[in-house]
Amino acid sequence: MNYLLKNVCLPIMICFGSLTLYAQKSKGDVIVDKNGVMLWKNTKEEVKGFGVNYSVPFAHAYRSAEQLGIDVKQAIDNDIYHFTRLGFDLYRLHVWDTEISDTLGNLLENKHLDAFDYLLHKLKKHHINYVITPIAFWGNGWPEPDTDSPGFSHKYGKNECLTNPEAIKAQHNYLEQFLNHVNPYTGIAYKDEPNIIAFEVSNEPHHRGDGKTVTKFVKGMVDAMRKSGTKKPVFYNMSHAVQFMEDYFKGNVQGGTFQWYPTGLGYGKELSGNLLPNVNDYNMPFESVFKKYKGAKLVYEFDAADVGRSYIYPAMARSFRTAGIQIGTHFAYDPTFIAPFNTEYNTHYMNLNYTPQKALSLKICTEVFHEIPMNSKFGTYPQNTSFGDFTVDYKSDLAEFNSEEKFFYTNSTSSAPKNVSDLKEIAGFGNSSVVRYDGLGAYFLDKIEEGVWRLEVMPDAVWVDNPFGRNSLNKTVGVIKWETHQMSIDLNNLGANFSIEAINQGNSFSPKVTDKSFEIRPGTYVISKQGTSKNWSSTDAFKTNILSDFYAPESTVNQPWFQHEAANTANTDSELKLNVQFIGPEQPKEITVTGYNSDRKYFNLSFEPVGSYNYEATIPAEYAIEGFINYNILVKLPDDSEMTFPSGKKGNLYDWDFYDRTPYTVAVIPKENPILLFNAMQDSEHLIREWRPTFKLIPTKKSNEAEYQMHLDKLFYPDNENLNAEPIYDYSFKHFVIDEIKERRESLNSKQQLVFKGRSLTNKPCKLQIAFVLEDGSSFGSVIEIGSELKDYSLRISDLKLVKTVTLPRPYPSFLPYFFEHNNTSTFDIHKVESLQISIGSELTEQETNQSHGIGIVNVRLK
Repeated sequence: MNYLLKNVCLPIMICFGSLTLYAQKSKGDVIVDKNGVMLWKNTKEEVKGFGVNYSVPFAHAYRSAEQLGIDVKQAIDNDIYHFTRLGFDLYRLHVWDTEISDTLGNLLENKHLDAFDYLLHKLKKHHINYVITPIAFWGNGWPEPDTDSPGFSHKYGKNECLTNPEAIKAQHNYLEQFLNHVNPYTGIAYKDEPNIIAFEVSNEPHHRGDGKTVTKFVKGMVDAMRKSGTKKPVFYNMSHAVQFMEDYFKGNVQGGTFQWYPTGLGYGKELSGNLLPNVNDYNMPFESVFKKYKGAKLVYEFDAADVGRSYIYPAMARSFRTAGIQIGTHFAYDPTFIAPFNTEYNTHYMNLNYTPQKALSLKICTEVFHEIPMNSKFGTYPQNTSFGDFTVDYKSDLAEFNSEEKFFYTNSTSSAPKNVSDLKEIAGFGNSSVVRYDGLGAYFLDKIEEGVWRLEVMPDAVWVDNPFGRNSLNKTVGVIKWETHQMSIDLNNLGANFSIEAINQGNSFSPKVTDKSFEIRPGTYVISKQGTSKNWSSTDAFKTNILSDFYAPESTVNQPWFQHEAANTANTDSELKLNVQFIGPEQPKEITVTGYNSDRKYFNLSFEPVGSYNYEATIPAEYAIEGFINYNILVKLPDDSEMTFPSGKKGNLYDWDFYDRTPYTVAVIPKENPILLFNAMQDSEHLIREWRPTFKLIPTKKSNEAEYQMHLDKLFYPDNENLNAEPIYDYSFKHFVIDEIKERRESLNSKQQLVFKGRSLTNKPCKLQIAFVLEDGSSFGSVIEIGSELKDYSLRISDLKLVKTVTLPRPYPSFLPYFFEHNNTSTFDIHKVESLQISIGSELTEQETNQSHGIGIVNVRLK
């Protein structure tokens, strides 16, 4: 049941394509006015847009399609259909010039260019505009090794492309030919394509040297593009080496392009904690340069990398609009055919089917870019969590758009629609006052006419492995399951006993409605109020598609998938809750836990379902005596076979020949015992820090103990991307302690000291600030002086004061603020601690700031 009905709707799509062309021609090209604002030339309307980067025509995505036997053009159709459901009206890509050019810069007519032309053609038919970057400088390998591609970038590499006269000449040739290229699917040259808003010369050029040379380079590229006759704005990437900002503009560009990775890149697993302080604002300290040169701004890439939650994206869109940015594209939308593996960019993960809540968050971003006026101010976090018709909520992992006609939400919400009788569009995940759904996919409700709505339901998406780690086409990180779930819809103009008709191809499911409730399977349906006459056909136009269109991948659950993370510690005399995720081709018959404590007191308990594919059991407090709880989890499958975990092997733990009986083990600790927050042996690789080659983990003299040594020859290094930045003499790093705090929550109130076990690695004492970062982004800490003796150094918790919060992970680009400047007046609450922040730089003399420093850390604990 994997269909998108393009054969039926072709005449309609051609009609919409011509309408798009007419609409864009009536608006004319884009111009940049005297205030640095992009306007449609004919209508003088502000240009707005939001969408994604998406790279199926090139590199890893294209090779993966070939390897998996995927029809590239069908894959493009499928994903663009999802773009339309998410409301995208903008697309951006840095073209892999290395695959469509030769070493002289001649454009090659090949399969990659053909696929790209087809993609642009299909985007155009769905009213989606584009910003195109003709030069990427990249090889075509990532994440694989580069292949022997024919282009000038492969021959010269980025550095030479910026300096070598022959490489520069090849780029001039290529740019002119690229803009003059006529898309065979549209019959229009890129230089004249109405759907192209602007061109960005190249992707992240990283200039060095002097400003005049940079200006000459930029001007040469712009002149080569203007030689084609194009009138469109030409932008230049300005976030890499912002010290050349004026020099870029002197090269005759009309604006600058920017990106934002507020949570860094490549952490390797999901980041935890509240990251809204990281996206409080997109501070651009060079705003005066843009005003001087009347330049426009656009965002070509952004993502909260290594974040699996949905609350953060509309807050980023808000900050972009506050910064005066008109259009933006997320990086990067995973092609659905490789989304189960997330191999393209493992630090990013975005796809409507596999990351439904995150994708719905991008749908809300589209509305932010269109509804929030440029340069609007909304204050500082946490005051700016509500803005216009939008709300973001870290605690509930919720982003929401609630306007007169639209109601979108990324998670279950208690909000009521602003005006339920005027609603025309609903999109959500989970439950709301108008829709209740216990599945794990997105759903869409669109009003067709009075008493008639279109319902589209996506299948369940479940992550079964870390999507942000080292990935492979042989490693599944997400699965899809088509399942029947319960849904209810409460809309006044549908009543209680409406009818539901399946309309997508191959869908014969016929829901029976009882008092607004019914069972539903993935697909597309028409819901009609009782007594409403049928005035529609499944082939009727629906936005830029037709009413019956639907696409979702087939179920990929062909084996059992099990996940459980054991707690490290638990308090004595306290219940221990166990959570399990299990998804298989069929529901399990039973999931049980069997184990014992240090007194060899055994228990056998059943897990109870607590939501789709999740189960919970509670080990009673009577088993929580000082020592260890050891347990195994057994899953009985529908055929009465069993699996035992953590081994993951088939069979029962108590079978005579079951040879791997390794249990999960939880240390049960008296409440008065210290709470270990950081252990170098286990946690050093998970620190959020700027890595330096002088860092290393060394065993101490004690068994099973290690010291993480951090040698710093300098606190401040000039930033090649921002040479004019004011020096900040500080080195800070962070460690999330949410799990440690949660496991020992009942012990927190008795703790009075924060203990650092470590030493100074130099022949002098080191001033070290240790702070707790709370869930609202405020930090409370104090400075201690540690000597060269490896021992405990203590702070009294009652002495902690409000200190500066460092924005960690460090955002990119590097011109963004180092400290989170907030107006919080919160008092310290140990129950709201999320992370440790350790800094070298506070209370140093001017002489000390220029000296080398070094610390060794063994552990940090509360006692």
